[in-house]
Amino acid sequence: MKDDSNRRLGTFLGVYTPTVLTILGAIMYLRSGWLVGHLGISHALVIVVIANAITLITTLSFSSVATNIRVGVGGAYYIISRSLGIEIGGAIGFPLFLSQAFSVTLYAFGLAESLRLVMPDVPVQTAAFLIILVVAVLSFIGASYALKAQMPVMVFIGVSIIALVVGAIMKSSATQLPVFQPSGEITFWYGFAVFFPAVTGVMAGLGLSGDLKNPGRSIPLGSLLAVMTGFVIYMFLPVFLAMGASPEELRTNPMIWAKIAPLGVWLILPGLWGAIFSSAVGSMLGAPRTLQALSRDGLLPGFLRGKKGGIYGLAPGFIISIAIALAAVLLGNLNAVAPVATMFFLTIYGTLNIVSAIETISGDTSWRPKLRVPWIISMVGGIGCFVAMFLINPLVGLIAILAEILLWSFFSRRERTRRWGDARRGVFESLIRWALLRLKSHPMSARNWRPHVLVFVSDPIKQIDLIRFGDWFSHGRGVVTVCELIVADLLSDNLDLINKRTQIQNIMDKEHLVVFAEVNVVHDIVEGITNVSQANGMAGLQSNTVMLGLPKNRELNVEFLRVMRRLEHLKKSLIIGRAQSGHYSSKDSSRQKILVWWRGMQYNGDLMLLLAYLLKKNPEWHGARVQVMSIAPDHVMKDSIERNLKKIISEIRIDAEPHVIIKPEGQRVTDFIHQESLNADAVFFGLATPKKGEEMEYSKRMEELARELPTVFFVKNSSMFIGELLKSDEE
Repeated sequence: MKDDSNRRLGTFLGVYTPTVLTILGAIMYLRSGWLVGHLGISHALVIVVIANAITLITTLSFSSVATNIRVGVGGAYYIISRSLGIEIGGAIGFPLFLSQAFSVTLYAFGLAESLRLVMPDVPVQTAAFLIILVVAVLSFIGASYALKAQMPVMVFIGVSIIALVVGAIMKSSATQLPVFQPSGEITFWYGFAVFFPAVTGVMAGLGLSGDLKNPGRSIPLGSLLAVMTGFVIYMFLPVFLAMGASPEELRTNPMIWAKIAPLGVWLILPGLWGAIFSSAVGSMLGAPRTLQALSRDGLLPGFLRGKKGGIYGLAPGFIISIAIALAAVLLGNLNAVAPVATMFFLTIYGTLNIVSAIETISGDTSWRPKLRVPWIISMVGGIGCFVAMFLINPLVGLIAILAEILLWSFFSRRERTRRWGDARRGVFESLIRWALLRLKSHPMSARNWRPHVLVFVSDPIKQIDLIRFGDWFSHGRGVVTVCELIVADLLSDNLDLINKRTQIQNIMDKEHLVVFAEVNVVHDIVEGITNVSQANGMAGLQSNTVMLGLPKNRELNVEFLRVMRRLEHLKKSLIIGRAQSGHYSSKDSSRQKILVWWRGMQYNGDLMLLLAYLLKKNPEWHGARVQVMSIAPDHVMKDSIERNLKKIISEIRIDAEPHVIIKPEGQRVTDFIHQESLNADAVFFGLATPKKGEEMEYSKRMEELARELPTVFFVKNSSMFIGELLKSDEE
């Protein structure tokens, strides 16, 4: 279970404040004027738009992942490792830690060098060394105290921005904006490379995910608000800088803000120093948490895990972070450590975008984020990050990527695969073997469970609609097998199983159903269903859900109920259903209705809701309404059941409507349920396991419920993840 005792920070203090203060930092004060002076207002604004577009996409991507899982300690590392695996997470997490530790040195150098504006003789390295120690002490007091200390900093920054605006308006006498021509001394992309680090602070709040009360809400809301705040400020800064100074002054005076603003350094330096100092605190808070997350996953020594809770559990990571930051001071100056730190951050941003794209493309039933981002947008953002790396410095970018590839190889310790054959079939078979071997080392979990459906039919043509629902339930992600059982002697001369299988497969292909055909010869239907269900699948990829057509013969349905007991022991769920041809396809999808009758007793609701969710994901059902139906004896219970259903539906992030009805007195429950279901296009009922000897009575009740219903499914959840199929949070 998770330890939530230390989660105290909210959206504003835990995410928005550290993020916006990291964005509005040294680059804003020391390089915005330089950028406008060299490239002019229009080119500077284009750079701001491009840089913020990459940042916004990255923010959307990691926010999407953050609303699908409960983000734990480690921020970006946690998201990547839970989506792409521990090995890739480690390859990203260790550079993330180093970048955070080096960033403390970067900000310390920036603060130390700015001190020379008022104390020209201050030794930069000594000052940086002392600044790191002060930052460490403040950070170790606790995340909440350190972040509260940033509130005055935000005020100082706001005052300095207002001072710039006022000073620019006072100094400008022109009725229109001046037009600056590019100086020709720097290129557009060099200017972009200098400016881009200004917007690389979007994950400052993400690094404190372990301290947030509600990461799933705070991370996207706080990060997006901070990004938009930074974008708005950076969009009007070039205009006011151009109004307040000449191009020559903007190019040559790093502290042009102090000249434009009233009272000069008295209004500007507090904001500048506060922004740099708060960014250093944010990095110092994030670095030990990344180390702790790596240790908890077994990628680093156990002593970094921290036996105690709270800030004291982070003590080993703090000591190492401080040591690395202090050692980096020996490199001499800010320029010596800046390129590597920036490159590593960009690789993390790029990987986060790719993670979001892969999660969307994968189609896992557990991928139900509250904030959805089209995969193409995330992929473009990821590519943009890597392109930006090479535009800034191709050599350093290449070194950063190679370093992470080496780390991935070290953490994965994977064996070399055999060479692929030359023919296409050889390539495909090698890929299948490679995937199955690795699938064996990744046990199935509730998070990546998906229906692998085995549909038993007596006549594939007559039962094509049942097969179609099996395909819809898999939503093109699971494996669907259609099996025709033939009661005969396997040695009979008149059985051509290969031809029979080909015929069925041709029918499926003609109907555009992505399923696999299979024919089995059995001595008895009931025994055949059990035996084939056990044998179906290969190498860790077996069917987990069996579908049977609802028979008109009550005795055969009794046999199916007896088979259900055997399938339950095999951890295979059962769906007994009927689909009337043409009924569901004759309506506009926006008028379709799917009913799920919820009792909450047999854990069948878990699978029924998941099947309804997967059904609605198909184009034919995209606009359908899903209603979760329940019966209450009185108004008091009705209100209670509705509250519980709303809470459950909200937590599992499935678009469904709770609908609780009070049963009229004197009416049988079975008749009432049947009456309420008549207008539905698909109805799901739960299946209980009847006691031995009571199968006939239970079969009769099923008939009464299903009477005139065109499309009905009785569902028995027997998977190994009963009660967990709709969960994606790591416990």
